[in-house]
Amino acid sequence: MNSLQAKNFLCFSPISFLFYGLAIICLTSTNVSASYDGNETDYLALLSFKSKITHDPYKVLTSWNHSFHFCDWSGISCGKRHKRVNALQLNSQGLEGSLSPHVGNLSFLREISLENNSFQGTIPHELGRLSRLRRLHLNINKFSGVIPTNLSGCSNLKDLWLALNYLSGSIPKEMSLLSKLSRLVIQDNNLTGGMQTFLGNITSMEVFTARRNPFGGSIPDTLGVWKSLTVFYSGDSNLYGRIPHSIFNLSLLVNFSLAENHLSGSLPSEIGSQLPNLELLQSRNNELTGVLPPSLSNCSKLGLLEMGDNNLVGS
Repeated sequence: MNSLQAKNFLCFSPISFLFYGLAIICLTSTNVSASYDGNETDYLALLSFKSKITHDPYKVLTSWNHSFHFCDWSGISCGKRHKRVNALQLNSQGLEGSLSPHVGNLSFLREISLENNSFQGTIPHELGRLSRLRRLHLNINKFSGVIPTNLSGCSNLKDLWLALNYLSGSIPKEMSLLSKLSRLVIQDNNLTGGMQTFLGNITSMEVFTARRNPFGGSIPDTLGVWKSLTVFYSGDSNLYGRIPHSIFNLSLLVNFSLAENHLSGSLPSEIGSQLPNLELLQSRNNELTGVLPPSLSNCSKLGLLEMGDNNLVGS
């Protein structure tokens, strides 16, 4: 390099570096912008979700960066028209951490499925903003605290799965506002406060699984309005009193389990004709009296009958 070339290089190199830096900034900005394509709210909410994850053993969130549009991130589904997040599905990924309250900003969400991970802490009450949400699957985690009352804001919710966590407190009364709820799975928690009468307001119920909770109290007869109910599991729930006769009018019942409680009274003599679709009937380890109704022979689909450890008499 001659002296003139060196002089020109020294003169123009700072400007060159400046343009080079500006170019890098512009390219980076373009990449980030492309990663959310105008839907910055969803983008930032997902980044907040990622920031709360403390362990990602399968590196499932490595694709969550500005090199890709968030609709292409692992576990994310978007609507074709608006490119807004409508599903967050990360089941069985070994994820540890807490659930960011900013998930409540994903206003187009219809499904959250995070089951079988190690999420801990409380369930954010901000999820109640998700009016389009239909399925909330948080079962098999380490969530603690209470069931948020704000979930009543999820007016389109059909599936609520919270089983196998460490939830405490009672079922919030506000849950009766979920008029479309058809599957409520809350078994294996520490819920108390009994089965409240307001649950009968959820007339769309099809599956109710609440076994292995220290509920206490009795079974309200208002549950007899669950005309679409097919599954009722509430064994080992510290229940007392008689089984309401209204329950035996739920003719679509397939699986009916009340094992290991303190229930008394007798089974109706016409149970076999009242519940023709029964495939499973468990009432073992209670304090039932009377006889085993002969009409049970009319339950032609019955495959499992457990009535042991009661005070039944007769042949």
